[in-house]
Amino acid sequence: MVVSNQHVVILGGGFGGLYTALALSRLPWEKTAKPTITLVDQRDRFLFAPLLYELVTDELQTWEIAPPYTELLAGTGIQFHQGSVSSIDLPNNAVRLQDDTAIAYDRLVLALGGETPMDMAPGVQEHAIAFRTLNDAYTLKEQLRTIENSTADKIRVAVVGGGYSGVELACKLAERLGERGRLRIVERGTEILQNSPDFNQKAAQAAITEKGIWIDYETTVTEIGPDTISLAYKDQTDVLPVDLVLWTVGNKVNPLIAQLPFEKNERQQLHIEPTLNVIGQQNIFALGDLADGSDVDGNPVPTTAQAALQQADYTAWNIWASLTGRPPLPFRYQHLGEMMTLGNDTATLTGLGLKLDGTTAHVVRRLTYLYRMPTFEHQLRVGLNWISQPLRQLLSVS
Repeated sequence: MVVSNQHVVILGGGFGGLYTALALSRLPWEKTAKPTITLVDQRDRFLFAPLLYELVTDELQTWEIAPPYTELLAGTGIQFHQGSVSSIDLPNNAVRLQDDTAIAYDRLVLALGGETPMDMAPGVQEHAIAFRTLNDAYTLKEQLRTIENSTADKIRVAVVGGGYSGVELACKLAERLGERGRLRIVERGTEILQNSPDFNQKAAQAAITEKGIWIDYETTVTEIGPDTISLAYKDQTDVLPVDLVLWTVGNKVNPLIAQLPFEKNERQQLHIEPTLNVIGQQNIFALGDLADGSDVDGNPVPTTAQAALQQADYTAWNIWASLTGRPPLPFRYQHLGEMMTLGNDTATLTGLGLKLDGTTAHVVRRLTYLYRMPTFEHQLRVGLNWISQPLRQLLSVS
């Protein structure tokens, strides 16, 4: 049975939310069955987060990696509402925003993403910079400009966390700062990129060594001051001078989720079915960082952009199925590999039988991300800009 005059509300405009909205709008709806689709996000721009590093090094511009929602959604029929969610009124099937707006829903998608916890040690909130949002990148760029324009002989940077974000950020900053840079990665474990394939680990280690980046293994941050960082290794604590601290560890679910009376794990992620429904809720779906569940084969689903993109297609399909009388599809996750940038023209890549590093991996990474950008129109604009950039640089030199 086809259900008409329905309203699908999607909270969060990241990979999970935006791509769910776009996929839902493209499905074969009958005129009487197509629902109203509303996307809600507190920001006015989508962020293609894997390319945020290139913004810091001025390789890419804001419009390329963070296009406005109004631009992306033009002609799709999707409504965009900029605002912060204050609560979800489950008995009345309504979302309430901080500006007192109430939005009723028939199907609700929770894709609010996560946040970097900045309370894991004294001084983190006051003196460190996270690296997750567009504002984080702007803050980092501004501080870099100030330090670079100073008379300091050395620029000392500590990157806390030896995961993907920490390693990629350290490599980019090392190239930007050049001879003045003194970078260190602070890692609690015994190795960097603990969940990465061996090939990527070795390529990253080689890049880190080449760029002169120091790694403090089995080390924790005990405090951050205005120009110092305190590091504990075994029974010894050292206080080191530092100009900049980047905090890339930890992930916490949006605080709104804690208010919901649904099953959660110890990290406050919502337990979901393989159909991406919140357990016990036929009209509420969850995906991305705030969701915890296995796919139809029992495989745990990682909280990555790659997984959220795949979940978005299934979420859209299952909402469509629920409104058109079709059976839902259980989610099946496909690990397509991993890519990392290790500098301005070098990267590493494993997946689908490929193992690449260096410039070739850099080109493949850029093309893959170009293909993954949310709309064809944006892909075309960015692609043409990338193609014409070498020509413009040549003309400017001549």
